[in-house]
Amino acid sequence: MSLERWIRLIAGTFVIASVVLSYVHSRYWLLFTLFVGLNLLQSALTRWCLMEDILRKLGVRSEVRAVGRAAAQGGAR
Repeated sequence: MSLERWIRLIAGTFVIASVVLSYVHSRYWLLFTLFVGLNLLQSALTRWCLMEDILRKLGVRSEVRAVGRAAAQGGAR
């Protein structure tokens, strides 16, 4: 799975988990939902994402790089 898809999966999981926790445990979990939303907004405006840096250090590759590498090797048409 590509880096971009991992980021979407993680952000979506965090939002769903925090909404469920706000319903079951405490409505203060909605602050975590707000935090995730603000990070997504900040990432869109600055083109920097901490989760992206973490995933890269874990060896997850970007889809753009993978496609470019395949094209350079003659694998993508």
